[in-house]
Amino acid sequence: MRLHHIGVAVRDLSSAAQSFEGALGYEIRSEVIHDPVQTAYCQFLKLPGYPPYLELVAPDGDESKLTGALARGGGLNHLCYAVADIEAACARLAARNMVMIQTPLPAVAFPGRRIAWLMDENRLLIELVEEGEDSWSST
Repeated sequence: MRLHHIGVAVRDLSSAAQSFEGALGYEIRSEVIHDPVQTAYCQFLKLPGYPPYLELVAPDGDESKLTGALARGGGLNHLCYAVADIEAACARLAARNMVMIQTPLPAVAFPGRRIAWLMDENRLLIELVEEGEDSWSST
């Protein structure tokens, strides 16, 4: 497992991206991506020279899964780890008392690759993504 990205829940992708660019030196690495299954818009940013991405996530409407997170103030939403075998990683984490929130399914942000969601005992949301090349990584 390796840290792929840190997810941050925001109300407005554009203003949040501008803030991370201007204040902290992040570079925008992807276009805005809509994922109807995750009920969210997202955009990936990266600090030059450092491996993990920053994923800004915003709700795609009032019924979005992110609405509750933003009602609690937003901010850190999840940690995402890239894994070689997503089923084995899910089983290993579930055996360590993590709760499976979503079994592996294809994700719009990672065409051809699947993601899964788990939660630990501290209510930290963990996303797993299958290893692979991100289509927007060289942007």
